[in-house]
Order: sequence, then C-alpha cells, then structure tokens
Amino acid sequence: MQVGANPLRILFCGTAAECDAIKQVAASASASLELVTFSQNSAPVDVIWPGGGHKGAIEAVIVTQSWISANDPAVISAILRANDGLGLIIQASRLDRLADYIVSERVMAVPDDHGRALQLAAALAQKCRLERSHAQVRQELHSAQRAAQLVSTEYQRQRRDQDQLFGTALNNMSQGLCMFDADANLVVCNDRYIEMYGLSRDIVGPGATLRSILEHRNECGNFSADIDEYLNVLRQTLAGGGMHTQLLQSGEGRTISIVNRAMANGGWVATHEDITERTQAEEKIRHMARHDSLTGLPNRAAFQDEMEEALKRVRRGEMVAGLCLDLDHFKNVNDTLGHLLGDKLLCAVSQRLKDVARETDTIARIGGDEFAVLQVGLDRPDAAGSFAQRIITAITQPYDLDGHQVVVSTSVGIAIAPNDGTTTEQILRNADIALYRAKSDGRATFRYFEPEMDAQIQARRALEMDLRNAVTQGEFELHYQPQVDAASEEITGCEALLRWHSPTRGTVPPSEFIPLAEEIGLIVPIGEWVLKQACLEAATWPSHIRIAVNLSPAQFKSRSVVQSVINALAVSGLDANRLELEITESVLMHDNETTLATLHQLRGFGIKISMDDFGTGYSSLSYLRSFPFDKIKIDRSFIKDISEKGDCAAIVKAVAGLGKGLGIATTAEGVETLEQLHQVRVEGCTEIQGYLFSAPQPAEALQKYFAQRKMSTQAA
Repeated sequence: MQVGANPLRILFCGTAAECDAIKQVAASASASLELVTFSQNSAPVDVIWPGGGHKGAIEAVIVTQSWISANDPAVISAILRANDGLGLIIQASRLDRLADYIVSERVMAVPDDHGRALQLAAALAQKCRLERSHAQVRQELHSAQRAAQLVSTEYQRQRRDQDQLFGTALNNMSQGLCMFDADANLVVCNDRYIEMYGLSRDIVGPGATLRSILEHRNECGNFSADIDEYLNVLRQTLAGGGMHTQLLQSGEGRTISIVNRAMANGGWVATHEDITERTQAEEKIRHMARHDSLTGLPNRAAFQDEMEEALKRVRRGEMVAGLCLDLDHFKNVNDTLGHLLGDKLLCAVSQRLKDVARETDTIARIGGDEFAVLQVGLDRPDAAGSFAQRIITAITQPYDLDGHQVVVSTSVGIAIAPNDGTTTEQILRNADIALYRAKSDGRATFRYFEPEMDAQIQARRALEMDLRNAVTQGEFELHYQPQVDAASEEITGCEALLRWHSPTRGTVPPSEFIPLAEEIGLIVPIGEWVLKQACLEAATWPSHIRIAVNLSPAQFKSRSVVQSVINALAVSGLDANRLELEITESVLMHDNETTLATLHQLRGFGIKISMDDFGTGYSSLSYLRSFPFDKIKIDRSFIKDISEKGDCAAIVKAVAGLGKGLGIATTAEGVETLEQLHQVRVEGCTEIQGYLFSAPQPAEALQKYFAQRKMSTQAA
C-alpha cells in the first residue's frame, strides 16, 4: 500500500558494494520506492531532513552491521534523534549480536536479506508518512502496515502491540473488509462489514467459518445464492491466484460489489463496496443515450433497434407497420408562444400517443416534432390506417398550455412490411415519403406508401432521398484539419469536416447539402453520426490531441444535442475533455436562455465550447459575457488580408487581446503563408489552423501526419 502519489523515501546506509546491491533489488520491487544510499562514515542527519522540512524527508532507514561497525556506536542514537517518528532497521547476518544496538522500540533487526529489509522499510515508511499526514490517511496506512504484519510470521511478536491501531484504521474504511485464512476461517473483519449486512457480532468474529457467515447472511436476507455452489466457485477461482467478483442486491435494495483477492498463504481478502449511487448514475446515462430527454420516449436509435427485432419476427401472413408523423405548422407554435410552451406541447402530444397506442406498439420521438410508431402483429393493412386516424383525432383536440388554447394537427405516413420493405431503412424511408404525400394533400390526414406516387413528389424527394441514403449507406466521410500551438507548432487538436461522396452525384460540396439537411431535419442524424465518428477516430489519436466538431442551430432546436454528445462519448470511450464543440453566434440568437442552459450542461461534462467564425456576424460581446467560452475562432476572412489591410490586423489583435483578458484561447483560421503565421503570432493568437500546416485530410492519412509532425517538432 502507498499513501499519496509520491514514492516512499528510504535511506540505506552501508558500504559502497552493499549500496549497489540493494539498488538492484529496489529496482525490481513492485512497490513505488525512492531509495537513497549513504556510504560515508558519519551520521546522515542532513540526508534524513533536507532543508529541515517534511518535503523530501526520509521515512525509514536501513543500516547494515558492517556500516555500524565502521562508525561510532552512537550513530544509531543520532539517527533516531533526527526524527522521532523514524523507524530504523538493522540488517545483519547474525541477530544475536545486536543487543547493544536495539536502543529503542523503533529499532528492529532482520536477517541479511535486502528484499525483506526493503519490505519492512516500506511498511515503516508508510507508518512514518501516516503519522505526518494525520486523520484518515494515517489510520488506513497503519492498517495496511498492520495487515502486512499479521500475515508475516517473522513479525508475529508485534501483533499484540498493533491490534488496537489496526482495528481503528480498519473500522474507519468506507468499504467492508474481511480476511480469511486458507481454511476459510475469518481472521479479521471491520465494523463496516457488520453494519452493511446487519450481522450479529456474536456470530461474525475471528475464527468463524465462511459457511456460518453466509448462513447468517441468508437468515438476515442478504444472501440468497446456493451456499455450496458459491463456495465451490469461490475456491476454484482463488485456487489459481485469481480474483472472484460478484454484484449483490442487499435486502435493502442496495447494490454491493464484492471482490475476493487471493493471498500467497492460501487465504484471501474480500472487500464489500456499496456502489448503489454509481450504478444508478450509470443506468441514468444509459437511459439518456436511448431516450428523448424531453418526452422520455425512446429515441431514434432505440426505435431502430426495436424495428430490427420486429422485422426478424415477421412470419408468413403477418405484417409490421411503421408510421412516421409530425405536427403540422409546429414552427408557428414556437414562434408565437415560445419554445417552452412548444416543449410542453410535444410532451402533451407524446402522452396522447401513449393513450391511443397498444401495449405492444413502440412510440418514439425521432426529431424536433417528428414521431414514429411501430405496430407489430397486424392482420390487415387497413388496421394501420384506422390507428393513424385515431392518432389524428386525438392530437387535433385542443390543448390548454399555461392558459393558452393551442390546436395543432398531424400528418401520418404509413409503410407496411414486408410489402413496402424488409429492412428498417426501407420502412422508415417509405413511411416518410408517404408522410410527405399526406402533407402535400392538405395535411391532417394519412397516406399509405405507394410505389406509383406521382413523379413530382419523387422529383422533390430526389435530393432528399440521396441525402437520407447517404446517412443510412455511410456515404459520408470526415476529413480532419489539424490545429497547432502558435508558439511550439505542436498539434493540439483537429477540426472534423464533413464530406459527402455520392455514388451518383460525385463529391457534393458541403455548401449544397448542409443547408438542405438543416431544412429537412437531417442535420440531426448527420450531426449524431459526425459526433460519433469523430469521437471514435479521435479515441485512437494521442491523448493530448482534441477533436473539434461543428454544431448547427438546427441541432440545438432538435433538443437532442446533449443526448447525441453523451451517446458519442459513451460509444467511443473518448474523454469528455478532449471533445470541443464549435458553435456560431447564430445559435445564441434564438431561444438564448434554453441554448445557454444546454451549453452549460455540456460544459458541465467537461466538454469545451468554442465560438466559431467570430467577427463575421453581430459579434456581440454580450455572448462572451453570458457564457464562458473556451475558445474564439477568428474567421479566415480577417487572416487572408492581415498583411495588406491594417484594419484586419487591428481586429485580429483586438480579438486576441480580448481572449487573453478573458482567459479564452484564440485560433486564427485560414493561415496559408509564413507571413500570415508571423503576423497572427505577433498579434497574440494562441492557436493556428490552415493550409500552411495541413489541408483537411482523411483519417487514414492523419496518423502518418501526426508522426511526421512529431518528428519535425522534435528535430526543431
């Protein structure tokens, strides 16, 4: 056991040859030690207390018999006087000749074995550090020292003197702890173990068998497994020196993590930790990743999984229906009554959908005002139409939202499997086409998908279909443009940039498909994919390199941005502090209060938030006051003319100065020449991005670029 992050400092006094020998032993030791050697013929008082303070002080001393013989016998007393908390170990080939040197209870003698001496010195050093550290740390370190002494036959004579201190530390641990010998008899347990399960101290005590303890726990309602089977599995696991783990639900509904670790003497140590709060938090994150935070309905990912399973169960003569619906003119509600009432309307609609659906139906919110319903086990297609009409009737009834009477309608598109498709993508795509037809036919109605729908609808949907197919078929690719530190030119991060390689249209510029994706709501699933893919790729990079991902205003309006980010981090395993989300000030221009709350929630996870394209819009300083941005990105239009136009240089300098004053990093975008690089450095920018260092490049080329940049910066 080691207390704190620093290694234990042990002083070894011996001949030069002995010092060299113990250094080799210490180098192979598993414990974290800092060994200081001393071979001079004098008392090492200055070595024990360098500078007179605790920092760097020696925590245990080992001396050899040969070193003592070469010094004044009073050197032992001098070492002890240097630190009244210091333990001293005399290492000798014969212990019966050391009586004159055992001048204090803090002096111990051991055989001439560097390994054993280092082990005992480490324990004494831990004890010394605990006495300096106070409170709980001191108690737990003493318990570790005590536990080591209990399992060591060489130091059994010290057991009685240490029992009280060991018990104090043991009973102040947050975990329940039990130690069993090779015969499965209890050696020791702490109060926390007794209290955790409500056990009787008359039954659970030293010498009690594990079987009797388990029987007692069974009587208390805290152990329901088969005792014989549990003991057999436990012994088999520990026999090979392994570790046995178990999650237990206690009688009070608490979740207990039990870990049994084998010891060298055939016994084992068991820790019992109450992880109820942790498991509840993990379950909450898992739920958030698959459910809509506003309505509590399953989200798109969960709905698609349910659809996949339903399509597997389709049998001859049975049908599955996928219904897509959205609210007609829902935007008018947000614009006139505000997003808060718009959210309440969505929750009310969700409840009405639940009221008209069967228990076997799956209802999901898949976008802003878009919902989907999965119906299984249909015997005829018109059953889905009847259900769609019930949905329309229910939703069109008036709503009372905080005293406001609101009336909305809905349009529904229906696709039937297997007739209209046998995959999730086909059913949802065809139901969405039918939904568009329902809206074109006057809204507040439903339509079945028909392959022969008129050419006008198909033409209108052509680009939409290609874009939707791009999502489902994986036609998107991310390129990454590195960002470098302005001073060292070391890579600090990369910005993810979306590329679409259509098999029929070729490479489609982002300026063409991004606005369309925002218009039809596809920016949300595309954004989810970008987040997930960028995080997955960044997880393979060096740990100091961040990934920057752009978020559009439409993603914030969808209310699913937090779920998307949580899901991307959970799937990729990327640390939240390596993710940087870039937004433009247009995000803050609409529903500012809600947007700020979302940004604070994201930042609370450790995610960094950047203001992108600063200087091209209103550039209101109030935005920088209302939210603690981590970075300001200066638009490339100012960098392009920074050397020729004084106003550009002045703006860059002002923004960089503003960032410095607010403690915000500033990134100069679009740096393409050495002259521009020099200028943005002079003006105070802290980070550089542009073709001077690298064009955006695909993931497979990025790793090679990282290696090349590392070599070049090291060479410089």
